Amino acid sequence: MSIALSLHVLSVVVWVGGMFFAYMVLRPVAAIRLDAPRRLTLWAGVFSQFFPWVFLAVGLILATGFLMLVKGFGGIRYASIDLQLMLGTGIVMMLIFFHVYFAPFQRLKRAVSAEDWSAGSRHLAQIRTLVGINLILGLLTIVIAAGGRYLPN
Repeated sequence: MSIALSLHVLSVVVWVGGMFFAYMVLRPVAAIRLDAPRRLTLWAGVFSQFFPWVFLAVGLILATGFLMLVKGFGGIRYASIDLQLMLGTGIVMMLIFFHVYFAPFQRLKRAVSAEDWSAGSRHLAQIRTLVGINLILGLLTIVIAAGGRYLPN
């Protein structure tokens, strides 16, 4: 169980930490310093490098989370409210990520390839909004993980 928990936490750190860096640090600097062609090309490259890590993190979070839920607590029925909340927010985050990857990110890559900077900017704006939502959910999930055991059951 300690290996599962360690992999679970490391995967969350990679995913949520990556979103925090991208949203709070890289995004504002890129918006100020780069024109649309360079900014959109940068983001297409950044996401191309980051998203495989997110897929790995999501797989590990799901596998280790369900392993701990079943082996440690006997299943969702017996899990405390904090664990159920983490499961719920985690699944919503994963669905948002899959949407980002399979819809606006694919459109962003096509727009960058076609040098359609206007369309690329629209797709990047959609990704930015969804990553912002996921970042908030991820931080909320971490707060629940850290303090959830103090919630009333």
